[in-house]
Amino acid sequence: QVQLAESGGGLVQAGGSLTLSCVASKNIASGNVMGWFRQAPGKQRELVGSVTSGGIINYGDSMEDRFTVSRDNRKNTLTLQMSSLKPEDTAVYYCRSWRRMTPQYDYWGQGTQVTVSS
Repeated sequence: QVQLAESGGGLVQAGGSLTLSCVASKNIASGNVMGWFRQAPGKQRELVGSVTSGGIINYGDSMEDRFTVSRDNRKNTLTLQMSSLKPEDTAVYYCRSWRRMTPQYDYWGQGTQVTVSS
C-alpha cells in the first residue's frame, strides 16, 4: 500500500500561481509513474501531467503552457507548479502513483481543492 497526501490547494485569483505537493508514504524511486489529475464539477477526470521514475514527463492536452510537474525521488514527492491560473482551472487535483502493466499498483490521494476566482 502506498498513501499519497496532497497539499497546497486553496483559493487564488485569476492570473495567480499555486504550487501543489504530494508526498508518498513509501519509496517512489523505481518503476512507477506519478502524476497529477484534476476533476472539475460535472467533468471527467483528466491528466494534468505525469513523470516516470526515469524523469520522462508527459502533459495532458493544453497543460504544458502553464503547468510544470516535477518529482524528487529522494524525498518521495511530486510537485505541480501552476501559473496564470484561470477560473476554468478550478477543480479537485489528485495525485496518483501507478505502474504500467501492473493494475494492482494504482494509488490515488484524497485530492486537494483548487479554486480560481475571476
